[in-house]
Amino acid sequence: MASHPFKIGMLTCQRFPQLYGADQALCANLHHRGVDAHPVIWDDPNLDVTAWDLLIFRNTWDYFEKKEAFFQFLVELEEKAIPTLNPLSVISKNLHKFYLKDVEPYFKLIPTCFLEAAPAVDLHGLLPIDWDYFVIKPAVSAGAYQTSVFNKNEIEKALDLYAEKFKKEDWLVQKFLPQIKISGEISMVFIQNEFSHAVRKTPKEGDFRVQSMFGGQYETYRPTSKLINQAFNYLKTIEHNLLFARFDGVMDGDEFLLMEIEMIEPDLYFEFSPTIITSLTEAILHQINIICNKK
Repeated sequence: MASHPFKIGMLTCQRFPQLYGADQALCANLHHRGVDAHPVIWDDPNLDVTAWDLLIFRNTWDYFEKKEAFFQFLVELEEKAIPTLNPLSVISKNLHKFYLKDVEPYFKLIPTCFLEAAPAVDLHGLLPIDWDYFVIKPAVSAGAYQTSVFNKNEIEKALDLYAEKFKKEDWLVQKFLPQIKISGEISMVFIQNEFSHAVRKTPKEGDFRVQSMFGGQYETYRPTSKLINQAFNYLKTIEHNLLFARFDGVMDGDEFLLMEIEMIEPDLYFEFSPTIITSLTEAILHQINIICNKK
C-alpha cells in the first residue's frame, strides 16, 4: 500500500452529494479498511482530479443529461492518467449502446435497429411487419431517459416526437416484448468477473418501466448456470478485470434476450446480497494493490 492513506473518490452527482443508499456503507467499509474514501461530485467546478489516487464511478446518474460535459470529464481523466474503476476504456465504449453490435456472438439481443443521426428516418420502412409495439431510446441513456413505447399504428406520432432528435444523435429502436410486463426484466450482477446475485424487476400495472422510481417491484432471481456462464464467457473477452458489470435482459421462454450490459455506474441492488459490500471492498483493495505496485 502507499505510504500515505490511499485516496479514493467515489464519483456521484449533485442529486446525491453524499452517495446513494448502500454506497455510503461501501464508503464506510473502505474507511474501516484504512482507505481514505469520500464522495466526489463529478461535475463540481472545484474538483481537482489529481488529488485522488483512484476514482470509482458509482452514482454519476445524470451523465446522460450532461453528455458533452461528461465526455469532457472522461477526456480530462485520460489526459491526467487518473486510474478509474471501471477502466476508462471500458466506460467510454459502454457509454454508447451501439456496443451491443459486438455482443451478438455471445448473446441473442432483443431485436434492435441501430439508428445513426440522420436528417430523416423512415420508420415505416425500418420496422419489421411483425413488431406490434416498438421502443425508442437514446444510444446514450439510462433509467428509461427519453424512452417511449409505441404500437405499430403510431409511427407518425413517434416521428412527431423524435424526428428532430433523430437528426442530432444516435438512437435504438427495439421490438417491445410484452413478456416484460409479466415476467419482468432480469439483472445479473458480477463483481470482479464473478457472479454475485440476480434480481427480477417487474413494472407496475399499466407501465413498461421496471425502475423502482416508476413503481417497479424487485425480487431475488436465480439464473441458470448456463446463463451465468454465458455472461462470464463474454466478460473474459474484455481485456480488463472489471470491478462490476450488470447484464440486463428479458426471458423469452427459456432464452435470455439481452437488453444491455451496464459497466459505468449501475445500481447493484445491494439489498439482495448480504455479502456484496464485502466483495466490492475486497475487489477495490485488490485493485489498490495493483495500482501501488505499478508506482
